[in-house]
Amino acid sequence: MFTGIVEELGEVTAVEKLGDASRFRLRGPVVTEGAKHGDSIAVNGVCLTVVDLGDGEFTADVMAETLNRSSLGALETGSRVNLERPMAVGGRLGGHIVQGHVDGTGRIVEREISENWEIVKISLPADLTRYVVEKGSITVDGVSLTVVDAGPDYFTISLIPTTLALTTLGIKQPGDPVNLEVDVIAKYVERLLGNTAQEPEEPAK
Repeated sequence: MFTGIVEELGEVTAVEKLGDASRFRLRGPVVTEGAKHGDSIAVNGVCLTVVDLGDGEFTADVMAETLNRSSLGALETGSRVNLERPMAVGGRLGGHIVQGHVDGTGRIVEREISENWEIVKISLPADLTRYVVEKGSITVDGVSLTVVDAGPDYFTISLIPTTLALTTLGIKQPGDPVNLEVDVIAKYVERLLGNTAQEPEEPAK
């Protein structure tokens, strides 16, 4: 489990195409410290498994399902990425519960620049709109954020200087894709309420 608090702005140092998969090599001295083969690291909000380690870099294999559901397929050598290690047991939940399982992708629509922050508008796939509510939580490229406004096909977020400086959200421009993960609690509630509604009534005694 992750929290959506990005630890490091890393970089893709190599991309190897493997037919219906890709192998990425990424630089991240902070997240690789103490890491080992088989550990998980979130890359732009996608939970990936460490295959190899060395000199502050790690490699990870990305299967077709992940490439199709996320924006990782658009990464190339030199791309900057948000990196986060899983939360340690007993650690602080600084953001919200993030699984690293991307639900879909959106695109930066526009950026409204202010003196001390930016409002960013992001397109929202139709099948995810019901999970996004004003003042609710959403993960964008692995960053835990609060929804400012929830529209029919978009939402907005407000970014403070720290987020702008230390994550990819400070450099992405209109048209760029971003990975989206909605609040998992909303999905569980929907499933539970749906099952309740479909349960047959008990016969009268």
